[in-house]
Amino acid sequence: MNKGIIQTIGSTFPFLENLDSEAKINFINECQKISLSPSQFVCLEGDICHHLPLIISGNVRVYKIGESGREITLYHLEKGDSCIMTASCIISQKVFPAFAIAETEVEALIIPASSLKKWVTHNIIWQEYIFGLLSQRLANVIEIIEEVAFRRMDCRIASYLLNNVNSNIKTLQITHEAIAQELGSSREVVSRILKTFEKQELLSLSRGKIELHNWEKLEKIAQLGKY
Repeated sequence: MNKGIIQTIGSTFPFLENLDSEAKINFINECQKISLSPSQFVCLEGDICHHLPLIISGNVRVYKIGESGREITLYHLEKGDSCIMTASCIISQKVFPAFAIAETEVEALIIPASSLKKWVTHNIIWQEYIFGLLSQRLANVIEIIEEVAFRRMDCRIASYLLNNVNSNIKTLQITHEAIAQELGSSREVVSRILKTFEKQELLSLSRGKIELHNWEKLEKIAQLGKY
């Protein structure tokens, strides 16, 4: 690995700049840069985790599949992210409990499991980084549990649309199936609610595309389901 890698990705992973010279050299020598194609699996449920990824660019979706085959997204990994589930599995020597798949072209640095365990044990900077990931993702997962348990699906869909729309053109390029997978619902339920929204002139639907028309009303629906 080129010695300039710390400077190159320092803005993406600022904690690397805080490592001492020896730790930086160890990182440079032991990490590896990889590229992933869209729809390429990063990890399957039950896999042993051999590396921790640090995402330089792209989007990785981490999700669970229930016995019925229904999917729910736990979180996305984007530029500057790493997977706390992978880190936890490496440190605890457990298998990966979910699926992780590249949704776009992805570039990442991967750290060998043996190196990560050694660094987390002996280096306070790595300890703080991993515990910071744990705190952030735990809050995200708790939020998902609360959403699923306590919010109506129409409110969750309205929130999802507002949070993910291109605000400049007020459209989303997404299928009903993809929304269902994100929210842990079925395509039929999502389609029924979206068609209701369309009848209320809140949005319009076309193949693989949703265009929002009444932002204010959608915000009111989203707020109705707040607990």
